[in-house]
Amino acid sequence: MIDPDGPVPVYQQVADVLAGRIAKGDLVPHRPIPSEAAIVQEFGVARGTARRAVALLRDRGLVYTVPQRGTYVGQPE
Repeated sequence: MIDPDGPVPVYQQVADVLAGRIAKGDLVPHRPIPSEAAIVQEFGVARGTARRAVALLRDRGLVYTVPQRGTYVGQPE
């Protein structure tokens, strides 16, 4: 699923997979997305890569982070 040797950065590939899950409804609004630790384990990536993937989702407006609580799926537009 993730191609570490491909032209697309790994963090972007992880973000795209999670964005796809949000689009399909597997991850629903106002519910948490997988933790960084869960992303690391599922995709076999470094913690920094997981963090960048979540930041990219936040930049795209798909998720929001609540300090000390976690990161949640945003409300669809």
